[in-house]
Amino acid sequence: FSEGCHLYKDKTENLAEDNDRLSEALTVAENSDVIILVLGLDENLEGEEGDTGNSYASGDKLDLEFPKSQRVLLECLTEYADKEKKPIVLVNMTGSAMNLLKAKEADCVKAIIQAWYPGAEGGKAFADILFGKVSPSGKLPVTFYDSVEELSDFEDYSMKGRTYRFMEEKAQYPFGFGLTYGDVAINNACFDDGEKERLYKDLDAGISILENSWYNIKVGYENRGSFDTDEVIEVYIKDEDSELGVPNVSLCGFKRIFCKAKDTGEALVRIPGKAFLEYDEEGKRVLDSKRFILHVGFNGPDEVSKSLGMKPLEIEVRCS
Repeated sequence: FSEGCHLYKDKTENLAEDNDRLSEALTVAENSDVIILVLGLDENLEGEEGDTGNSYASGDKLDLEFPKSQRVLLECLTEYADKEKKPIVLVNMTGSAMNLLKAKEADCVKAIIQAWYPGAEGGKAFADILFGKVSPSGKLPVTFYDSVEELSDFEDYSMKGRTYRFMEEKAQYPFGFGLTYGDVAINNACFDDGEKERLYKDLDAGISILENSWYNIKVGYENRGSFDTDEVIEVYIKDEDSELGVPNVSLCGFKRIFCKAKDTGEALVRIPGKAFLEYDEEGKRVLDSKRFILHVGFNGPDEVSKSLGMKPLEIEVRCS
């Protein structure tokens, strides 16, 4: 074990040289088969409100970067690991999105775990994942951007560029993204309007949408891998006609499932009727479209997921 660096200061000891733990970190790395690199922030660097009692304000972050001391440590270890062909598992312990591009682009970084602030049992939980006792199955509840330059100004209250529903650039890691040790695939999906099921390839007849009603998506899945794992079926909706709709997809339903290795199963995902409605200029929900696309998968219909071969199934829904 090596401390590696101070959380945000240039050195860990007041009388030491800058980056005083780098040599120690490299020595530990040289004697390791796998490098576990833990980066992150704490309550001094991010939080809900500013605190005039410390120089870092502990409120909103100025950017998405790690403190310089951690960036130096990351660069030093990835340079060494790339040269020596040693794998790195990066654990990010923050309460918010960070810029992980340097780690993402490094060949030696084989996995990134977003651990958030896990509490006293977090180390044991991480060890269970690392050694294959359990499969990771979390999904990102936020979008990871490349930089704050992609976000609107703090005082701009329009939604342009904010969240996965309005962003225009490609996300570094998108909302809803997350991998497992399993190899779970969706084999089929069909829409149930409460009267009869219609296969997504043959959904031609119009349906009636009621705001307070619920509709079911029946999903068939298969775990082709050798690990038992949880997964999360995610259903996103895209309004194909209305000018009132958001420019991208919106999450309208999800369901966590457990998949045994080499097993198949079926699940129902419920979506509310209001997911098909948009707000008009008076703030009232209205059905302003006759055609919708439902994306059913274990991640959203984003470029990152598609590049990994995880393109969701599409169901076309037409309203009468």
